[in-house]
Amino acid sequence: MLDPAAPAFLAEPAVPRQRVGLTHFALAVGGFAIGTTEFATMSLVPDFARDLGIDVPMAGHVISAYALGVVVGAPVIAVLAARLSRRTLLILLMTLYALANGLTALSPTYGWMMAFRFVSGLPHGAYFGIATLVAASLVPPGKRTQAMARVLLGLTVATIAGVPLANWLGQTVGWRWSFAIVAVLAVLTATLVAVFAPRDRPDSARSPLGELDALKRPQVWLTLGIGAIGFGGLFAVYTYLASTLTEVTGVSPHLIPVALMVFGVGMTAGNLIVPRFADRALMPTAAGLLLWSLAALALYPFAAGNFWTMLVAVGAIGVGGSLGSILQSRLMDVSGDAQALAAALNHAAFNIANALGPWLGGIAIAAGLGWTSTGWVGCGLALGGLAFLAVSVALERRTA
Repeated sequence: MLDPAAPAFLAEPAVPRQRVGLTHFALAVGGFAIGTTEFATMSLVPDFARDLGIDVPMAGHVISAYALGVVVGAPVIAVLAARLSRRTLLILLMTLYALANGLTALSPTYGWMMAFRFVSGLPHGAYFGIATLVAASLVPPGKRTQAMARVLLGLTVATIAGVPLANWLGQTVGWRWSFAIVAVLAVLTATLVAVFAPRDRPDSARSPLGELDALKRPQVWLTLGIGAIGFGGLFAVYTYLASTLTEVTGVSPHLIPVALMVFGVGMTAGNLIVPRFADRALMPTAAGLLLWSLAALALYPFAAGNFWTMLVAVGAIGVGGSLGSILQSRLMDVSGDAQALAAALNHAAFNIANALGPWLGGIAIAAGLGWTSTGWVGCGLALGGLAFLAVSVALERRTA
């Protein structure tokens, strides 16, 4: 049963279907840019660690700095920009993203890279939050999860095309070019949004204090907990995948992009298929997906000895990436009128997972448990996500 205080969703607006598709495409290009830098950074950890004169676990803190930027930026921007038009806000966010990634490409030291990655993370959550709300507003309510998944599809396609390309560039001409390309993609996104996104007027009824209303709702916090904990296993494995492939599986570094591409195929397949079930049965689909992730992460340590079994495990773990659009839809149900903040916080939660997973995985590796121990770390985090989901469902049944 949905939160009785949740607002009625807008009916399908009078926007031509072709314009809807072009708007979704423009928003997805932004997802492609963000996905490329977010996941490529993980795959390039050995490269910039070597260039900046630090070890791999320390280089992993760069990923945490980006994630911290998302966690800070998502709620702050969503609240302060409550009265801006969503189209204008999206353009501004992508402009900042372009600038910050361009500066990352020029980082002279580890400290500067940490700072620039933090700034790069600031627009991430707010962009995805607002973009998914815009995408959902252009379709009937019964297709909103699929519409939001189209925006996130840009992120998953990035794991197939953008991340392997960035990884290849990192190995051939230097890791800095990977961030430079993302800056160009961000400029392209801002341009496409300016051209195709429907113009909307600032809503005078929205206010910073009104957005903060989302923080009073237990179901909002429980949903964020599902993502912040349950999604961490994917990042724990992915961050150290390149090192695991070379150190445990024993493959050439030139085969790393293949594994990254398989991960992206799994993630894209999940975002194409899973939201169709979520629009019919949201929370059961979320529970099933977390159980799927638990099984795939448990398989990972046993699969690491062979490249082909490793590809199967990595692809299966990638499917779990479709949890994002499911939880985004859940937050629309339980956040009342504070849609923008709740949507942005969803991506802050996932980047808490992005910080938590690599941190715990790095601790396990540094403790001598081996590169494949990240799979067991992921299992624990998936179980934590299931625990939050169980509490959310139990509370919903009791209050109903």
